[in-house]
Amino acid sequence: MALTLVYWDHHIPLPKLAPVQAKVAVALVALLCFLNSYDGEFVFDDSEAIVNNKDLRPATPLGSIWSNDFWGSNLSSNSSHKSYRPLTVLTFRLNYLLAGGLHPIGFHVLNITLHAVISVLMIDVFAILIGGLDCDEKGRTFNRAPKTSLLAAIFFAAHPVHTESVAGIVGRADLLCALFFQLSFLTYCRAFNKDDSFSVKWVVVSLVLCAAAMLCKEQGITVLLREMLRTRLLTRLALLGLGGLLMLYARWRIMGTGPPAFTEVDNPASFEENIFIRVMNYNYYYSLNAWLLLCPWWLCFDWSMGCVPLIMSATDWRIVLPLLLWCILIGLMNQALCSPDSQRRRTLTLGLVLLLVPFLPACNIFFRVGFVVAERVLYLSSAGYCLLHLVYSCICNIERFRKLKLLCVLVLALLCVYVVRCALRSHQWRSEQSLFFSALSVCPLNAKVHYNVGKNLADRGNATAAVKYYREAVRLHPNYVHAMNNLGNILKEKNELTEAEQLLSKAVSIQPDFAAAWMNLGIVQNSLGKFEEAEQSYWNAIRFRRKYPDCYYNLGRLYADQNRHVDALNAWRNATVLKPNHSLAWNNMVILLDNTGNLGQAELIGREALKLLPNDHTIMFSLANVLGKLQKYKESEGFFLHALRISPNAASCHGNLAVLYHRWGKLELAKRHYELSLKLDPKAPGTRDNYNMLQRKLDQLKRSAP
Repeated sequence: MALTLVYWDHHIPLPKLAPVQAKVAVALVALLCFLNSYDGEFVFDDSEAIVNNKDLRPATPLGSIWSNDFWGSNLSSNSSHKSYRPLTVLTFRLNYLLAGGLHPIGFHVLNITLHAVISVLMIDVFAILIGGLDCDEKGRTFNRAPKTSLLAAIFFAAHPVHTESVAGIVGRADLLCALFFQLSFLTYCRAFNKDDSFSVKWVVVSLVLCAAAMLCKEQGITVLLREMLRTRLLTRLALLGLGGLLMLYARWRIMGTGPPAFTEVDNPASFEENIFIRVMNYNYYYSLNAWLLLCPWWLCFDWSMGCVPLIMSATDWRIVLPLLLWCILIGLMNQALCSPDSQRRRTLTLGLVLLLVPFLPACNIFFRVGFVVAERVLYLSSAGYCLLHLVYSCICNIERFRKLKLLCVLVLALLCVYVVRCALRSHQWRSEQSLFFSALSVCPLNAKVHYNVGKNLADRGNATAAVKYYREAVRLHPNYVHAMNNLGNILKEKNELTEAEQLLSKAVSIQPDFAAAWMNLGIVQNSLGKFEEAEQSYWNAIRFRRKYPDCYYNLGRLYADQNRHVDALNAWRNATVLKPNHSLAWNNMVILLDNTGNLGQAELIGREALKLLPNDHTIMFSLANVLGKLQKYKESEGFFLHALRISPNAASCHGNLAVLYHRWGKLELAKRHYELSLKLDPKAPGTRDNYNMLQRKLDQLKRSAP
């Protein structure tokens, strides 16, 4: 029996390509859009999920991936976001192993490749949704809508809202979830036979792939709901329902039977007690997501912290937007149910399912989510949008445009706009500097945007410019403790200690368990001479973060300034126990013991430190000074020379080596190193006097020589 095409397919303004050619074309469009992000940096959330995530390191047991969340925190921790994505983290670890370290190119290339593969598979997904699954006389799968499915897949490949998922490495979770989502759906469709029987084996495989999707990102389980909506047979419904319940129960147990704890800053509408305000703002968020699909020009890496002000009354004009959205959705649903055209009903129904079902976990209905708007959650939903808007709008207007020959021009123009927008946006994702600055024009009221711009400037050494953005972040969000902490740090370095103390004090009053702010407050109070307050601040920091080596180091400095030598040594010893490579703590112990005349103990500490830090020239320098005082001249000389090989322009090292030679009686060598020290630092304290003393001694020796 001859198989017929979907009736509108031949009107679609595309050439009819062979299946392989169509897939190559879609892959090339996907690559063209995002290829310029291949050599980007680790940006934004990549820092926590990849750079600072110990689960990627070969030294970390592989089993930790299955007990930690996406960010490397234990799932049982109160601070865990409960995002359980072990398969995604496993691919990050594989990237790390293949590249031999944290080299972002490999991570980016895999993301781009995954998007191209997903876009290619969308041809088959769209073909099934539009025309159903058919086979020709030889049993080969037959695409009843080749042009329509190709057009939808091309626009999916080029949709700019995908940039965050593709160009941002942590978007790998969305990509892998979408891939297994597709494979689960395609496998489930393969389970059907022409006689309406089905294969239990393929249904089970589909369930396994669904579980894999969920282990990449929680959104993956929605493929089951989508399959259940297409299923009428009770047995199949039971299989899918049982599989879904088992997955949900397992996920609930993994979370520790409790949801993640988010703050009001993450999702302010969800903390509103007034139900009307809460529901209205949720619907406003839905309309913003719809707008991002319709017009993906204003894109931002973060939409929280004032970026989207809450609707607080019925007189707010923005209420019109969710009303308009629901009018459109109800109209589409009406067409999906009542249209006399069966093919149009099918396309609309399944397009709506593909649009709405993957978005359900982000809609705040079942549980509170940790964001206001997030472009990454639209990755799968955009496929439904492409089917509904780009394809269905063409179908509805075929007769109108066919005579004017305008449809082809409009489709091509829209595709070009998408490609250009993708290229521009993926270029912005290549570095944190361009990403953060691009958000200033989109979300000027977002305190987090100003905070990240300031942090990026400070990291690049432009602290003066960073102050402006940190101040704006605090102005926009007066309780933004991280902005206060970073601003206080910069003011501390600029010696504006009074304002720094005020900011840091306010930060810890807002968030009493903010350990870093307590430590920084202690440093400022120490500089102001408020020693008792500083000591209490340090101990508060340690109380809230027990393993805090830097705080123990600063506490030791406080004790040293007060001549509490035993307390200082104990504090620095604690720092080195918690962080064995804490160079400053080791070095300060050696120097303190040297200054207090405990040369033997200073030598033992110095040798212990060099076993852990064999190439630390500062510790070599301090130990060499101790050995010189112990008259172990040869060994002291060895450490000085080793330190100079590592840091040849260290004026103090040349000067102290000269003193050693001076004591040792090697006067010419002493003269040479005094001169090198003075050349590097003419104002080196004591070096000029020692050099003059040596010069007088050399003159005396010359005069007394026969």
